[in-house]
Amino acid sequence: MPAALPPGVPDAVLQVMGGALLTTCDGVVNWCNEAAVRLGQSIGTDLRTLPLSTVPPDGPARELRCPVPDGKPHHLRVTCRQLPAREGVGPELLYEVADVTAVRADRARADNYEWRLKHIEQLSKVGTWEWDLATGEVIWSPTLLSMFGLPAGSTLDYPAYRAMLYPDDVAMIESTLEAALENPAPFSYTHRMYLADGRTLRIFECYGEVFTDPAGAPARVLGTAHDVTEVHRVQDELAYLADHDPLTGLPNRRALTAAMSAMAAPGRAGGTLLLIDVDNFKDINDLRGHGVGDEVMRLLARLLTSHLPAGAVVGRLGGDEFAVLLDGYDPAQAMAVASRLCDLAARTPFAVRGEPLRVTLSIGAAPLAAGHDHDLLLAHADLALYQAKDEGRNRARLFAPEQHRQAAQRVGVVSRVRRALDTGRLELDAQPIIDLSDLGVYSYELLVRVRDGHLPELEPADFLPALERGDMVCELDRWVVETAIRALARATAAGVALRFDVNISSRSLEDPSFGDWVVRGLRSAGVPATRLGLEITETTAIANLHDARRLASTITSAGCGFSLDDFGAGYGSFVYLKHLPFTTVKIAGEFVRQADHGGPDPILVDAVVRAAHGLGMYTVAEHIDRPELVGVLKMLGVDRGQGFHLGRPQRLDDLMLRTVPLDAATGVP
Repeated sequence: MPAALPPGVPDAVLQVMGGALLTTCDGVVNWCNEAAVRLGQSIGTDLRTLPLSTVPPDGPARELRCPVPDGKPHHLRVTCRQLPAREGVGPELLYEVADVTAVRADRARADNYEWRLKHIEQLSKVGTWEWDLATGEVIWSPTLLSMFGLPAGSTLDYPAYRAMLYPDDVAMIESTLEAALENPAPFSYTHRMYLADGRTLRIFECYGEVFTDPAGAPARVLGTAHDVTEVHRVQDELAYLADHDPLTGLPNRRALTAAMSAMAAPGRAGGTLLLIDVDNFKDINDLRGHGVGDEVMRLLARLLTSHLPAGAVVGRLGGDEFAVLLDGYDPAQAMAVASRLCDLAARTPFAVRGEPLRVTLSIGAAPLAAGHDHDLLLAHADLALYQAKDEGRNRARLFAPEQHRQAAQRVGVVSRVRRALDTGRLELDAQPIIDLSDLGVYSYELLVRVRDGHLPELEPADFLPALERGDMVCELDRWVVETAIRALARATAAGVALRFDVNISSRSLEDPSFGDWVVRGLRSAGVPATRLGLEITETTAIANLHDARRLASTITSAGCGFSLDDFGAGYGSFVYLKHLPFTTVKIAGEFVRQADHGGPDPILVDAVVRAAHGLGMYTVAEHIDRPELVGVLKMLGVDRGQGFHLGRPQRLDDLMLRTVPLDAATGVP
């Protein structure tokens, strides 16, 4: 290949073009310079074989892909110029060839970097910006412009950006940047700004760093911006929920206890706490559903908030309990507020799902003085609330030291029963129920006694009211039933036909699994169900009609007896006998003790007997303590009797020793 200049080609043309050059005449390469030879040698190919004819003369450059022996193709950039015509020579073209493989690779890497950076920003929801301090130009990444509500490629100088910032945050941002430029170092700040629509307010968390030139002077600033609006929203919601009840929006127990502590701080005037409980709220949930119960809570919260004096703090402790803090109110003033709230609630119908619903409140008040502990204050208010409920509900009561003494006594009794139950120091006594027709023993009523070595011994009346405030009474009921079934199993195995009656509490009555548990226990022990009867008081039955009906159905269908105890002593009426399938009615001793003296008592006893017999039930007269009563009650048609005259309670263990014969082989009853 000749290296001399092509004849007639101006030297100036070749010098301007430079690089690797080739000329063609009639499509055939007729000359190339040394640079073209070296380029071909370096990439291992003959440039004459390139498809030069595909590059248009005086048109745009084209890239040609050039396969080479090592398998790694090179990319050559080729431009073409038309040479001046020469006489006798066909059209000549001059080609400049440059190897752009490395440039192309660099460009691909740059494009890939930009692509990755763009998508990383989009995935992480973080935009970037660069501030050239020499020119003042700020370059925003497309992702960040999009986060600002602007289209990609928008021009956003600092004044326009500053106008979008929330006004209260501008000084903080600029002071942070000034400090970072004065002492070049990383920086961060969180600020609010309006998006391009001018209405949407967002929160951005920004990080940046100042970079210096070789002389140490700040040259540029690089930064990131992350939209943390949703994070802040969640944090705000969590902070709100930490101190507020989600159902009513009122302050919760945490916020209320903090307010109590503030009221009891030294130097404060103190105040009074009102503890508010919705009467019979469980009935609302059970009969109307928890959705109605929740709506009652919301309506009551609004009622309390709108009718409390200015400065009062009302909150929800949980369940159906509210609390009101009356800062600076003495007990008399606070009780006046509490009474008004009770009256207001009783007179206000709550419109729930189109039906008017009336609720009443019980309120316990406790004064708060400087230095008082909020737990003690709540305990005092709770004692007063308990008294309000015990006296009939729909009223307010103020804490008195006597309530604390009674509570301490109640706690002591409960603890004593707990220890006795855990250590086997509970015992059962058995009092006979006599068939008045032949004075034979029909059954034995089992009575719980605490015999733990301490005096006095505790009887049910001493501890059941206290136990019924908690769950231990359910455990006690099951212990009594289990003990009775074990004794009946021993008697059944020995061929002795004993029968027991067991009193159960309202808490067990409310347990939907209790009846099935009793029936399973009898079957497992091989005891005929007719050997066991359960008793509930009239007041318990009236307060739990649905539960009483369910339990009665379960146990009577299995063959157990079910007695209504103390009939006539409560606030019930004969109508309950119609709706509850009892097998026996026990006439309260109040009507029995003087039945032989005439007057209204024998008339009432006669009415109960006639009603019970008409409904297929037996009758038992309680508290028969004189022989004269037996004949009168028998004449009135009473089926069975119970009382000290007919038989005093005796220990169940002693009864079992007398009635169940010893096993000849083991000597064990």
